[in-house]
Parts: sequence; structure tokens; C-alpha cells
Amino acid sequence: MNILVTGGAGFIGSHLVRLLVNKYPNYRIVTFDSLTYAGNLANLNDLKNAPNHVFVKGDIVSRDDVRNALKHYEITDIIHLAAESHVDRSIEGPMPFVTTNVLGTVNLMEEAKNYWKELSGHTFYHVSTDEVFGSLGKEGFFTEETAYDPRSPYSASKAASDHFVSAYFHTYGLQIKRSNCSNNYGSHHHPEKLIPLMINNILNRKPLPVYGEGVNVRDWLWVEDHAQAIDRIFHEGKVGCNYNIGGWNEWRNIDLVQELCSIMDELLDRKPGESAQLITYVKDRAGHDHRYAIDATKLHNELGWKPSLTFEEGLRKTVKWYLDNQAWVTEVTSGSYRDYYKKMYGEN
Repeated sequence: MNILVTGGAGFIGSHLVRLLVNKYPNYRIVTFDSLTYAGNLANLNDLKNAPNHVFVKGDIVSRDDVRNALKHYEITDIIHLAAESHVDRSIEGPMPFVTTNVLGTVNLMEEAKNYWKELSGHTFYHVSTDEVFGSLGKEGFFTEETAYDPRSPYSASKAASDHFVSAYFHTYGLQIKRSNCSNNYGSHHHPEKLIPLMINNILNRKPLPVYGEGVNVRDWLWVEDHAQAIDRIFHEGKVGCNYNIGGWNEWRNIDLVQELCSIMDELLDRKPGESAQLITYVKDRAGHDHRYAIDATKLHNELGWKPSLTFEEGLRKTVKWYLDNQAWVTEVTSGSYRDYYKKMYGEN
């Protein structure tokens, strides 16, 4: 197999690429990434000398970039993770999300369809989010049959791409597989996201902004478990099907932040409760979904996947990684990050 992994230099993508490169030495893994602020080749430093890994700088929005990569590396399969993914930024400016998440996905499928011609034997795997399902009440879970109800420009763009992927299966026979995951956490996560943002702010004694009253609930999935699930679905999942991937780890935002404070106080040798004093409640985000919770029963029953870590175990490993890799944090929050957003959204 020659597998093209779009967004392979990003957070989830780099963990997946690392797994595939190390687990399947007879595959060629081609990381395809435009290296926006969220994509960082430092995430793949340990694969520099891997004989079965290639990096290609390319943009899924460019038909030429995609076409050239497919032909040059004789791509047999695609795992598509490249996306704009920050909800707050999608509210400030939705167009980059429409362009990358919708048009970019369609570009990929068009070029794959044209290049493969005979579609059987080639997999197009689309990685999506639980946010397409909207908001849950206090009870219940998202299943593969839950109706779509996106509430933000980000989730709407991912919902649109999901529908296009399904349409290409039904209309053209593209051999698709799709998964919708809950919130990921772990190493190499960009510091704009909740957990690494809080870790960095605690470390530097900065305010810890919590939306509203902090009662919004998220289901958390360790990124390495997510990569394992993608691997399992790619190789064993049914064509034309979607699978939900969740960690069975529901936490209120405020409880999560307090848990981080407790871990950080211990690891930084601070007084118990010291970091929690940094918690600051801020105006709630527009269209803030109350609760996400994934039912991953189908994935467990059909393919035997389940999370390998409890949230407490994974969170402690994550905190330790960020404390040990402050040079990485500094690099990814440097000029390239600011320049990217200045270009996309203006001076804000």
C-alpha cells in the first residue's frame, strides 16, 4: 500500500502517521500537509530516517497538488484528516473552514476518483468529529444513526464534508469509510486547544479562562487510542460505513480544569489549590453545545476496539509531555502561528 495521509503533520495526523510507519514497514506512508500553523514537521522528527515515510508539502484545496501527489507516489489509499478545526476561529471567520473542509475534501475525492478509475480495492477514509451531531441533553449518546445538527461554522463545514463523502460512495462507488470522534487530547496538541492552553497558562501563572459556568460536558479520547481505532477501521471496517470513536470519558469543563490544576500543583511542587486560584469565568461562546458523548459500541462489537487508558492516566501523561517539551510549545506559538491567522482573519 501507498497511503496518503492528509494533515499528517498535525496533532492527530502525526500520531497516526507514526503508528502506520512503525507498524507496517512494507507500506509507504506519504504525509501530505500544507503546514499551516497547526501542521509542524517537528511532530514527525522521529521519522526523519524512516525508509517507508515521505513528506509532501501540499494543499488539499489545490487540485494540482493533490493530482501530482497521487500520481508521483502511486497512491493506493487515502486517510483524510486535513482540516481547519478551531471552533472559535470558525465563528470569527467561516470562509477558511468552508474552503478547506468542504472544497478540499471534494477536491481529494475528485482526484482520487479520476486517478484510480477502477475504484474497488482503494479506500478513501474520512476522519470527522462528533460536533456534527449538535448538542445533547443530560442523558443519551451520539450513535452512528444520530441525525446531524451542527451548531457552529466549523461543525457545519465538517457535516457538509461528511455528506459529500457519503454521496461519493452512493453516486460514484468510491470505497469510503468514515469515523466521527470525540475530543482528542495528548502530546503535540496545539496550545490554542483547551487542555494544552490550560497547561501552558498554569505553568506561567496566567488566567485560566472557562466559558460560562464551566458545566459544558465533553467526552475525551486519548489521541493514541484514536490512531489505533483509525488503523483498525481502515483495515477491517466495512466499506460505506461510519464508526463513532469515543473515550467513554465524560467531564465537565470546570472539573477537567480543576483536575489539571491538581496534577500541575503536584508536578510543579506548588501548594494544593494554588493553580485553581487562576480560574477565571468568561462570557460563554456563541452556540456553545452543552454536551457531547459518543457511543462507541459499534466499533467495540464489530472490530474489538476499546480505549487503553483511563482519562486520569492519559491526562497525567499529557501534562508530563508538555512540561518536558516546552521548546516545542514555544516553536508552535511563534511567528508562523501569528502570521497565519493574520492572513486568514486580519489583525485580531
